[in-house]
Order: sequence, then C-alpha cells, then structure tokens
Amino acid sequence: MKKNAASAWFLVTVLLVVGVTSAVAQQQSTISDEAAASRIAWWRDAKFGLFLHWGVYSIPGRGEWVQWKEQIPVNEYAKLAAQFHPDKFDPDAWAAIAKRAGMKYTVLTTRHHDGFALFDDTESDFTAMKSAAHRDLVAEYVTAVRKAGLHIGFYYSPLDWRYPGFFFPDLYQANAVKMREQYHRQLNELASHYGKIDILWFDGGGVDWLGFNGVTYKDGWHERPKDKHYAGAFTWKDDEALGNLRKLQPSILTNDRTDAPADFLSREGDGAMGNFDGVHPWELCTTLTTGAWGYLPNAKIKSLNDVIRLLVGAVGRDGNLLLNVGPRPDGQIVPEQVERLREVGDWLRRNGQSIYATRGGPYLPGDFGVSTYRDKTIYLHVLNASERTLSLPALPARILSCASLTGGSVACKQVGDSVEITLNGSADASDRIVALTLASPAGEIKPIATPVAGNAELAR
Repeated sequence: MKKNAASAWFLVTVLLVVGVTSAVAQQQSTISDEAAASRIAWWRDAKFGLFLHWGVYSIPGRGEWVQWKEQIPVNEYAKLAAQFHPDKFDPDAWAAIAKRAGMKYTVLTTRHHDGFALFDDTESDFTAMKSAAHRDLVAEYVTAVRKAGLHIGFYYSPLDWRYPGFFFPDLYQANAVKMREQYHRQLNELASHYGKIDILWFDGGGVDWLGFNGVTYKDGWHERPKDKHYAGAFTWKDDEALGNLRKLQPSILTNDRTDAPADFLSREGDGAMGNFDGVHPWELCTTLTTGAWGYLPNAKIKSLNDVIRLLVGAVGRDGNLLLNVGPRPDGQIVPEQVERLREVGDWLRRNGQSIYATRGGPYLPGDFGVSTYRDKTIYLHVLNASERTLSLPALPARILSCASLTGGSVACKQVGDSVEITLNGSADASDRIVALTLASPAGEIKPIATPVAGNAELAR
C-alpha cells in the first residue's frame, strides 16, 4: 500500500485544534469466563516483563513521538528508513538481558504510531524489510525469545499518523477505512507467521482515541468532551479483528486499548500505580529511564530502589510490571540500563519467592507498604524505611512463625485485635520483607485495610 501523506499544515492544524491528549478512558472490565482465567494464569504468576520501544524514531533519538511533536512531514520522516542500519541488533542478547533481570515475558513494538513496521508487509513500503535493514526483525526477536524460554509479546498500534482519516475519520472516511484495512491485515500477519504468540499489546486503538480524543464541528472547532464517546460513522471493527486473532492464536492475551473485550487492564506511567484491584488482571507499564519510551541519549536511569518499589508496589496491588527500555538505532540496549536490570535480577534471585506466583494482599497498601501471599505465607513488604515497629490489623488465622528475608531479625506476635511486628538490625532499605507463615491458606482471608494517613505516597 502506498503511504498516505498528511501534509505538515494539516498536522499543525490538528495539533492546534485538538491538542495531544495522552489519556483516553479505557475499559474497566475484563473477560471473566473460566477459559479466560485459565488462559491468563501464567501471566498473573509471571509478574514482571520487558517492554521494548524500537523503530526508526530511535535514529533522531528524541523519543517515539518525535514525528508528531516536531510536526515532521510524513515524506521527510519516511527517509529515516534509509538510515535504519541496526547492525548490532542481537535479539539473543535482548532475551538474555530480560531473563537475567528476572523477567518472564517481553513485548516489542512491532509498529508504533508512526506506521513503521519491524515485520514484513508486502502491501506497505514502510517496513524493516524495505528499509536499509532488509530484515524481518520481528521474526528474529520471536526466535530468540522463544529459545530463551520467555513468553512472547507484540505491541501494535492500529492508529497511523500517515492517515488523515485517523484525525478526521468522518471527513476522510475512505482514508480511515484504508487505515482500518491495514490494521486488520497486519494483525493477521502477526498472528499467522510467527508461531505461538502469548500477548498482543494494543495501543492507540478504540474509537475514543480517534484524533486524540476527537473534534466536532458545530459553530467552530471543539474537542470532544472527555465524558462523551465518539459517535461518528467510522469503526475499527475491533470485534472482527480480535475475533480473527483469537481463532489464529486461541491462547493469546490482549489488553484494554481496543473496543473489544480484554484479558487485562493497562495502567501507564509511574503516577498511574493506582489502587489495589484483586478482581481484574492489570499491568503497570512504565519506563526504566525518564523522558520518553523510545531511545534518548543520556537519559536519566531510575535508581534500583525506584525500580524495586515500582515492582513491589504493582505486585502488592495485585498487578504486574512491564518495564520499558528504548534500544539505540543500532539495536543495542544502553549498557548502563542493562546493568540496572541486572541489579533488579539480583534482587529477585534473593527475594523472588515474595513476588512470583503470588497475589496481592491480604493487607491492602498502607503506610507500612504492601503485602503479597502464596499458599500459607504472607509477605509483608515494608517500604517505609523509618518503620521499626508495625501494628497491623488482626488476621483471622494463626501465625505459626515469622522471618525476615532481607536481613536483620524480626519478632511477631498476635495481640487481641492486632499483629505486632518488631524489626531489628540492619536490612534492605528498599524493601524489608517479613514472611508470616500461617496455619491456614492466606487466600481465604478477605482484604484487610491498613492505615494510610501518614504516607500517601506509599499507599497510592
């Protein structure tokens, strides 16, 4: 298919009229039948995954939204494909980095909003196969991740900035339909040519994302009110697209960024950690660096403490963490980022029993931190470094023993309507973990609220 070039003046007009709204209301429910629960069980146990944002936007090194933010004309931006020489791309190294970090699945941006596909599409001329790379990079990624024993995920964006129909689907209906045809075709290609795929991670889909929350024309330009849904004639036909996807990949998991039923909900960014949700499977996606998801030279890397708190915070709220890196144009992950991931992996090798195959609770997030459990053990993740004594609400189960997993010693006793815990000696300041062994299964205990007034940041 020929590229549909929206001119620079058109994009500027849309930017001024609409503005870029990065958050649009997503679904708040997930598929809940027995088959769905079985399908997602491995994912709920995995807890931790690697997100990879990589494409031609890595060449300018100003983030994955560089085309939109700088209003680079489509034809000019397309020239980046001729500069895309990922001569150090080593998917085996990527898989090894993820595995060493303690991650259980990976998600690669097969195509972002700029329209550049890392896979082959015979009907598009904006792909890795038709770039200077001349390679199906998705195929190589799949082979490496599968060989490493990790679960395989694809990110895919139905929207495409090259199509005016994304911005004005009713005015440019024929163009919007061509964009939809590309979406269905490419989704079919991803589902058909790479063997078993575990996750399809959608972004920018659903009609409410059209035109970045859309515009209407009645006595002038107006952004669509945030409590109103798109009501025009265009539809992505997501039910049809995902219905075909599930026929081709019966066990695949999908997130909530389309208008079709989803297996898990997505929360984006450090500030979207949100509340405990033990009903709907959910995942926090965020970045290892600050500033962008795609490659930024000299980007500030989050501290080990920050990453541990993000992981523990998500798991303690009964979610997963998908942590992103943006590889360089040559395909390498920045060495300093690899080192930070290695440190996270070291922490998980020591403390993974409190993370993997657990569920959040029964103590809800509070001033002390969060909790997780498995079988007859509750893991208290004490994230407030100043805490030496904890007084938590009583448990409707007998505590047989308690132990510190992260250094120092701990004493625990059940007293009337509380559980009293005393922490002694030096311990891991990022997360002091106390394991409470019970006489009965922790999963039988209903969620228990804990004090939150003293530290809103930890309770968030």
